[in-house]
Amino acid sequence: MSIRTCRADTQKTMNEPLIILDNLSIGYNNQPVLSGISLSIARASFTAILGANGSGKSTLIKTVLGLIPPVAGCINTASTSAPLAFGYVPQAFQFDPIYLLTGFDVALMGVYGRVHPGRIVPQIERAFTRECLRAADAEEFARRRFAELSGGQKQRVLIARALAMRPDVLVLDEPTVGVDRETKDLVLEFISQIHKERKITVLLVTHDFAAVRHYAEQVIWLHGGKMSLGSTHELLTAERMAEMIEMGMA
Repeated sequence: MSIRTCRADTQKTMNEPLIILDNLSIGYNNQPVLSGISLSIARASFTAILGANGSGKSTLIKTVLGLIPPVAGCINTASTSAPLAFGYVPQAFQFDPIYLLTGFDVALMGVYGRVHPGRIVPQIERAFTRECLRAADAEEFARRRFAELSGGQKQRVLIARALAMRPDVLVLDEPTVGVDRETKDLVLEFISQIHKERKITVLLVTHDFAAVRHYAEQVIWLHGGKMSLGSTHELLTAERMAEMIEMGMA
């Protein structure tokens, strides 16, 4: 089966399908982990991706991001003039402490895609990066070495870096792993605030059921090569959750 990456011609209105996965198969070395994925993600929506470790959550978002090719199927987007811009916050992001990079240096990486190789980053992009750090409540510690920041502070810098990409879609792969409950709540609340204020489409991979109930509108639940899709209200009822947990889906 041939692999196609397509672009749909649609108007930019909220609640329209922004990303459509059409009979998508994902995996590595042409071996599918998940097959037959057909779903749509609306513009300015907040979608959570749930599933046990190894269920394919990270593989799915990396395929949507274009970091790995699909095994088969089609990814349609509503962007007509240019590819969608993605801001990506990975599950783990470490620098060797030998590199004396500050939080600001890491956040500034978000603008590099708009700067020609070999050119100095313009002041307007530096100013925009500071705005993103301010928005992420990370400006206070942005001049400190990234390697010395706490887990929650690093996540705020990485969110600022993602915002500096001027994204249409913010993709977060378990952004609160390894941080305490208070910091986790602060990070998730900030993501929700950015989603509402800037109308950014959010894809969040998480194991936090409470966060999904509170923030997400749609849930993609992966298990055993299969997928369940529905609204938070539909999928996170006590009965459905008990059924899925018993099946090992959590």
